[in-house]
Amino acid sequence: MARDASKKEPEWGRSWVVLTVSLLLACLVWLLSNLSQTYSGTVSVSVQARCNLEGYQNLSSNSVLVSARCRTQGFSLVREQSRRERKTLLVDINPSDLHRTGPETFCMIGGAKNSYVRQFFGDGTTVEAFITDTLRFVFPKENHKRVPVEVPMQVHCRTQYMQSGPFRTSPDSVTVYGEDVHLANIDKVTTSRLVLSDVHDSRHGMLSINSIPGVRMSVDEVGYELPVSRYVELRSTYNVEVWNVPAGHQLQVFPATAQVVLLCAFPLAKDPLPEFRVYVDYKDFAASLTGRCVPHTLRLPAGVLQCRIEPEVFDCVESSL
Repeated sequence: MARDASKKEPEWGRSWVVLTVSLLLACLVWLLSNLSQTYSGTVSVSVQARCNLEGYQNLSSNSVLVSARCRTQGFSLVREQSRRERKTLLVDINPSDLHRTGPETFCMIGGAKNSYVRQFFGDGTTVEAFITDTLRFVFPKENHKRVPVEVPMQVHCRTQYMQSGPFRTSPDSVTVYGEDVHLANIDKVTTSRLVLSDVHDSRHGMLSINSIPGVRMSVDEVGYELPVSRYVELRSTYNVEVWNVPAGHQLQVFPATAQVVLLCAFPLAKDPLPEFRVYVDYKDFAASLTGRCVPHTLRLPAGVLQCRIEPEVFDCVESSL
């Protein structure tokens, strides 16, 4: 009989283990089922703003508490609330969403907060209503100056292609922040070197701005645009006209003709040669000490990318009629 009792004891032990595991699994299933459902609850987060406001530090000196009634899955509600209770969130704010209400105070009001729901409360969260109506951030003023952007560049175009307009950066200037001793020596900022070869179409892209010790800048990079077009070369010879000669005077120009080279965008919409004119202005001659004058042209016709006149300077002699 003693041998039979010893056989039953392991069976009872195994039953308790099975029962315990079953209860744990049931609790886990219940918990997962409930957390996977959608709930509404109040969530509060501490937020510090980062924003490029002209003339101010880019980080707010204060943090604000943003509270809202949110609707999300139980998992997200627990996870986001736990994460946000442990630290202050750094949120990038668009300057257009802030309104200045004091010397260093800027507010976000109304519907502008809706653009930052994901940054405030995480993915998959719907805000039913903001409890905090106005967010007030303090941005201390900071020494600054506006300086132009300079791009060191080396551009080589393919044969029969050329730059067809001005090279532009966006923005073309940046705000530099720092102590006066550092700002005094800064009159420009430079970007990484732009090197392009065999260019046969317009180019655009981004260039990083070279950092300067002791200061920060309103942006870290700028966009650039380089317009490039195919061209055709046209040549012609023109008599050099003389304009604005006063009555009783005569101005002779040597040589009397000029060789003109026009680089025009291809394909040509209209031949610019028939309308082209070269002239010397008597007013330039009267102001000259040597009697040498630079030729002029009318406004360049549409499609003319570059004009070259040979020679570049003409000798002029005045005589009386």
